[in-house]
Amino acid sequence: MSVNKVILIGNVGTDPEIRYIETRPIASFRMATNERERTLPDGSKIPERTEWHSIVMWDGAAEFAEKYIRKGSRLYVEGKIRYRIWEDRNAIKRNVTEIYVDNFELLGFK
Repeated sequence: MSVNKVILIGNVGTDPEIRYIETRPIASFRMATNERERTLPDGSKIPERTEWHSIVMWDGAAEFAEKYIRKGSRLYVEGKIRYRIWEDRNAIKRNVTEIYVDNFELLGFK
């Protein structure tokens, strides 16, 4: 048995972009999570760190995102990590890591 599960709570960094594959809506946007600055027992400080995540929602979740999720929204997300390799217009291979959303909850605005 194996598990591929991600849980994030963070702030939406861009308004969702909606596109369609055949008739299925897909929403994609960026989301930021932050680790607070902290001090280690030896007195050294680790600065605040922000991680950016690419979020992908399908079907009903994508329709919800289009209507209600905006830049600055606070969001809880559960999903799976997916890696993709694709080739851009200049034939350069690109890698992308995305979170495919299974469950989510809009927590409010920043």
